Amino acid sequence: MKAVIKYLRDLYSGPFQATLVFSFTLVAAITVGIGTWVISRTINNYLSNAMEERIARDIQLANTFYKQRLNGLANTTLQLSLDPTVINNLEFAIKGDRAAIAALNAEIGNRVSGLASGGDHYIAILDQNGRVVVDALVTSNGQQTQVGTHGDWSGLPIVQNALTRQTLIASTEIIPQEYLKQVRLDEQAYIQLLETPKAAPQPYDPREGTAGLALFSIAPIFNPGGQLHGAAIAFHLFNNDFTLVDQIKEAAQIDTVTIFLGDLRVSTNVKTETGQRAVGTRLSKEVADVVLREGREYVGTAFVVTQNYITRYEPLTDHTGQVIGILYVGALQSSFMDLVNTLNQQIILVATLTILMTFILTTPVARSITRPLQELRELVKTSQRVAEGDLNARAPVTAGGEVGLVARSFNSMLDTLQSTQDQLVHSEKLASLGQLAAGVAHELNNPLAAILLYAETMMKEHHESDPEYNDFRIIISETKRCKRIVSDLLNFARQNQVVAQPTDIHAILHELLEIAPRRIKTVQVDFVTDLDPNLPLIEADPSQLRQVLLNLMTNAVEAMPEGGTVTLRTRTAPPGMITIEVQDTGVGIPPENLSKLFTPFFTTKPIGKGTGLGLAIVYGIIKMHRGQISATSKVNKGTTFTITLPIHQPTLERAITTNNITGSTEDKVLIG
Repeated sequence: MKAVIKYLRDLYSGPFQATLVFSFTLVAAITVGIGTWVISRTINNYLSNAMEERIARDIQLANTFYKQRLNGLANTTLQLSLDPTVINNLEFAIKGDRAAIAALNAEIGNRVSGLASGGDHYIAILDQNGRVVVDALVTSNGQQTQVGTHGDWSGLPIVQNALTRQTLIASTEIIPQEYLKQVRLDEQAYIQLLETPKAAPQPYDPREGTAGLALFSIAPIFNPGGQLHGAAIAFHLFNNDFTLVDQIKEAAQIDTVTIFLGDLRVSTNVKTETGQRAVGTRLSKEVADVVLREGREYVGTAFVVTQNYITRYEPLTDHTGQVIGILYVGALQSSFMDLVNTLNQQIILVATLTILMTFILTTPVARSITRPLQELRELVKTSQRVAEGDLNARAPVTAGGEVGLVARSFNSMLDTLQSTQDQLVHSEKLASLGQLAAGVAHELNNPLAAILLYAETMMKEHHESDPEYNDFRIIISETKRCKRIVSDLLNFARQNQVVAQPTDIHAILHELLEIAPRRIKTVQVDFVTDLDPNLPLIEADPSQLRQVLLNLMTNAVEAMPEGGTVTLRTRTAPPGMITIEVQDTGVGIPPENLSKLFTPFFTTKPIGKGTGLGLAIVYGIIKMHRGQISATSKVNKGTTFTITLPIHQPTLERAITTNNITGSTEDKVLIG
């Protein structure tokens, strides 16, 4: 500990130096701390909003897939009910005619081929009393198996309503166990209820575990006389069938999807701790109360099986509007929190390193600033010795500049004091020295607040041979470079409107060619033009296009350090567009850099020679003009930039202005 204290004392030779270092560090710490907090909150809010938007998108996609599957069932039953073969053979099939029954089975096979990719389906044709005439199970691999149990569906509410109202009904329905036994699906529908943390004490629906949740469609069949003759039904059982939830997950890139019967998971890709599908687990009571009992959607963080998820639940209703189940999508909250925590840790690390670097870099700066004060302290010590009667004391003259001049003047004063021994003069000199020290300290405090502001002034006060002169020149140069970088960055970020007006591209090129020789002084560059004489005026912003072409021509010249040729071409092609080419015979661009040319801050120029924003700004201007820009290049052969622009811009707002190119009054189009 003593060694550390001694090191700090040697490092900070005076209280003023330590005050400077710790003051700068404190200001940096406060500024960086506030900035870190604001950035962290902004990122957290952005990520939270993005996650909420993603979950909202996921539920919309899941609903789309769900309704698409239901519509497919409805279309199948509708087609069967309208099929002439079904209508003509149903009466005979009801009477037991084998040929008619075979015809109906064949027609079922023809109509249900499109359902095979969506999992297992049960399809049947009923008589007018709801009894099965023919039926079949269609598996996901396309196999069709006749059940042949002659079941009776007349007691199922959706069948009763469809036959009574004589209309097509398609909805989500609960199918009791006794009906599933008729079609040998009771074993698939059976689900053992598992103990689930935070679930309600009792199931929402007492039939959970034995009944099935299904997409169900029924369409009445009428005879040629318009009388009800029967019905076509089809349903897809969700229990232990994961076709739909997995299709939604894979096609829509959704993390987890679940279908509930009541509060029971009957089809899901949520996993338990053992890695099994969480079929048989139940919904948390908090969510069940909102979705099942109140019939509202639930959005937010919820406990799902074993972990918290960022979720969205929407109620599923049957054909009467009663809530019977839930459609769920969700993303694991821990993944989101890991991302947030990682970003926060990185932000805090950067902030800490920034404060530490401020402390480290401030130390030599403060030492260089306070070095003259050490001479002043020696001056004070000398004055104290003189005050004690030692008239032989002299101040050491080791520093140059104003402090050295003060020391020499002080020694001269002491020579006078020694000869005259005038106490009054001695006191006045000491007072003057005190005022001088205070004035010097005051004057030194001013440049501390804005070193860059006074860099040019301080450079002018030094001769070119002084070692500090080059330091000030570098500060000024780097400051101006920073201004250029900020200016380019502002130009790149600013969302300008395109002030479109009839523009002559050739006039812009000729104007730039006139000023080119004055801008090129170090190399021999020849400019060649190949201009289309029939090139039309285009609707564009002439000032912005001038900036684009000037940038490309400047880059072309810089790519030819030994000189070369720049070729400017224009063409009226493709239809409705014009093409501008800027070609050089320079060093070319490596293939690996071509795809990065228009990326902000990408540059191959040395540090201080370019910001990497020029081509990014060019790209933005061309895009605002609804155009395209591309580059082709061969190393040591040259590079060609090709711009295509529309002749006419989409008109969003019109005004009358004076054409800057032709001097005539023309329409001007503002394009946002």
